[in-house]
Amino acid sequence: MVIPAFNEERRLPGTLVRLAEYLHSRPEVLPAEVIVVDDGSTDRTAALAGELPSSPQLTLRLESLGANRGKGAAVRRGLSLSRGKWVLISDADLASPIEELEKLQVAGADVAVGSRALRRELIARRQPLARDALGRCFNVLLRVLGLSTFRDTQCGFKLLRGDLARALAEELTLDGFAFDVELLARATRRGAKVVEVPVRWYHVEESRVRPLRHGLAMVRDAFVLRWRLWRRG
Repeated sequence: MVIPAFNEERRLPGTLVRLAEYLHSRPEVLPAEVIVVDDGSTDRTAALAGELPSSPQLTLRLESLGANRGKGAAVRRGLSLSRGKWVLISDADLASPIEELEKLQVAGADVAVGSRALRRELIARRQPLARDALGRCFNVLLRVLGLSTFRDTQCGFKLLRGDLARALAEELTLDGFAFDVELLARATRRGAKVVEVPVRWYHVEESRVRPLRHGLAMVRDAFVLRWRLWRRG
């Protein structure tokens, strides 16, 4: 499991305790590892993550990027360090509850993508209207550029076959929030079976995404990705 973290000292300890409880309640998924990738936090994120003990069946690993490089860079590092047969990417706030993992596991796919768009009634707390509208517009742009056919690329809850995850880590180039688009596009180009799965989700007010600043960066990165994929054919 890979968790990118930036200034998550308030939420990360509780998240890791909850993950440990859940994973130990499912012995069939053990042994397991949780890799927290600190994206250059300026608070005590790294220190708190490092204080939580591992167990014989559940290994907690901390990796630090040293500087704030972006969520994509953090996830890429985590994927490259993973060793499991399957790798789950999850946000530090558990906006999609860890129990939703079971839905991804039964999808029968190389990549199971948690989706907020397929069954919007599963959203317990919705995003502000402006943010939701920006997300929909970004999804339309991805379709126009031929980068995605998925309804929701940006939900931070994805399950990948381990060998595929590590192979993709060597190919991914985007450091920002648009990394999800690149991950799915490159997985699809490899011939992987990618399935979108409706999951429960709730908006977290302390989200690290800044709609205007990060939204513009994501649009730029979408065009950069389209150019890079076009050049490769």
